[in-house]
Amino acid sequence: MNIKNYTSNVEVSKSMARIEELLVEIGASNINKQYQNKICTGITFLLYDQQLQQTLPFHLKAQVEECFNILWKEIKRPRPDTKEQLQKQAAKTAWKILSDWTEIQCSMILLGQAKPLQMFLPFMYDAKNNETLFDKVSTGKAKLLVGQYS
Repeated sequence: MNIKNYTSNVEVSKSMARIEELLVEIGASNINKQYQNKICTGITFLLYDQQLQQTLPFHLKAQVEECFNILWKEIKRPRPDTKEQLQKQAAKTAWKILSDWTEIQCSMILLGQAKPLQMFLPFMYDAKNNETLFDKVSTGKAKLLVGQYS
């Protein structure tokens, strides 16, 4: 399998803590974690945008279930405990990948290669509807890709 971190041993809590540390370094505030059935599903935070002169909300989601589904397809002969073990591994993998991705985005911001809004725009968050900008665009609720792209 050629997927980054699919055998990661880094605990979910360590990856989440690293993400939080990186976000603080670029000026994020009000960092919160969302849980569903005692499992952390995402991190929401605020970033002040100098150009817009306003604070914007963002939401990063670890796609644990999607990761599990891909890893499960690779299993040829599951044992009784395979599913449970793979669910734990999927969480480690999904959060480690999100941590690595966040580290790259934040490095680009800190090195002046990009602005925070440029790196996190798809993850701008509408808490009222529990949707990111990407969610809205991909479901057709926000029509940003019109004309030459449609």
